[in-house]
Amino acid sequence: MRLPVADSGSTARLARIPVSARRVHLIGVGGTAMAALAGMLVERGLSVTGSDNQLYEPTASLLKNSRVGLMTGFSPANLSPAPDLVVVGNAIVPSNPEAVALLDSAIPYLSMPEALWHFFLKGRRVLMVAGTHGKTTSTAMMAHVLDAAGRDPSMLVGGVASDFGSNYRLGRGADFVIEGDEYDTAFFDKGPKFLHYRAIGAIITAVEFDHADIYRDLEHVKSSFRALVEQMDSSRVLAVCADFPHALEVSAAARSRRLTYGLRGGEYRATDITVGADGARFSVTRDGDRIQDSIHLPIGGRMNVANALGVYVLLSAFGVSGEEIAGGLRTFKGVVRRQQVIGEAAGVTVVDDFAHHPTAIGVTLEAIAERFPGRRILAAFEPRSNTARRNVFQNAFAAAFDRASRVYLGPVYFKENDPIAPGERLETGALASAIGARGPHAIACASNDQILERMLSDARAGDVALFMSNGPFDGLKERFLAALKARGSGTT
Repeated sequence: MRLPVADSGSTARLARIPVSARRVHLIGVGGTAMAALAGMLVERGLSVTGSDNQLYEPTASLLKNSRVGLMTGFSPANLSPAPDLVVVGNAIVPSNPEAVALLDSAIPYLSMPEALWHFFLKGRRVLMVAGTHGKTTSTAMMAHVLDAAGRDPSMLVGGVASDFGSNYRLGRGADFVIEGDEYDTAFFDKGPKFLHYRAIGAIITAVEFDHADIYRDLEHVKSSFRALVEQMDSSRVLAVCADFPHALEVSAAARSRRLTYGLRGGEYRATDITVGADGARFSVTRDGDRIQDSIHLPIGGRMNVANALGVYVLLSAFGVSGEEIAGGLRTFKGVVRRQQVIGEAAGVTVVDDFAHHPTAIGVTLEAIAERFPGRRILAAFEPRSNTARRNVFQNAFAAAFDRASRVYLGPVYFKENDPIAPGERLETGALASAIGARGPHAIACASNDQILERMLSDARAGDVALFMSNGPFDGLKERFLAALKARGSGTT
């Protein structure tokens, strides 16, 4: 068996890629970006198959509605007959039986970012959003603004953009808007994905420590963003959020045209911010001079105001007018699972959110509190991401829940391919005590069923129930809403 080697940019491997592949197979097709790539390849007229162990929403529905041939489980048999090309997802480990068979074969293969460049990004004006927070919302927002302005962009985003009902679109315009992830590319390429996209314009929304399974510490994270900045020459544009000091630090030596923005600092500022039930409103100044009045953003939240400002700054640099940007922002519907109200029953509003980092949890709770003033927030959190499961944010998580009235912590999610030693694992009991010492009532639940039981017992009319996880959270939000509806109708 041939052992995998780190061959990012390997001339020999890339030279084997066929000029006109017709049959493409994706190993790990259930990932958000992999599912989008599969759909895009189908739209291009290719025959596409994909394998994975489990499919979760929203990608499960996206794939089932596509013409992708789905294979359950990983097996060498999935590579027979041999496809023209294989794309390997970054969740696939070298010992995966399908990956082992691939490496023992002569079948050409690419990583997902390499495949995106090969099939879709070459020859397009790539506009990218990178950063620890706000990437998905900002990417969907930028694509919608360009579409509303008649530019017909292509898009790939790490969530379902409500305006398009999908996590991708293929337009005929010059622009390709893409979410740039700092996570590693594949088992044979441990560099960050965003280096493969060769963006002409990019936003860095924030730089903080995350992805503790692949990054040693904050300095390691910053090294990836420095590599992105170094890649961008003087012909390119970089918009950097000045509210995050590490974002300014990693971009300080930029050769590209660097534009800074923020709520508290930067060349461009969002001012006159108001947030309410109908979303947020703000104006834009540049070096203290007002350049855009009263932009309405329906999704609300101060972090989303910062996201919108970053989009405004980058698109302005590429000739989109302030009025066109404001018009697009005015009709932006948001992203599925980002502060998404999924229903209301028995007087309780149920909200689903993807938050899994202390900063994201804090700003989400702030946004919910501003959107629903005076209402109790019952916040359920599942430590599921590779960082949240570890104790690196044991102390930071405590302060993240200050705007909640009650907090329900789920058990630390177990992953067979990423077991965590007890001494490195988030301690939810200690976290509940730390949260409680700051004010909110908090409980570390032994199971997700206990979360459901406790929240149903505590919930009363007027409450907002917020579920936060980067996974399906055992269907808790849907089960909670169904139980409330049954309560309201008098059934059990």
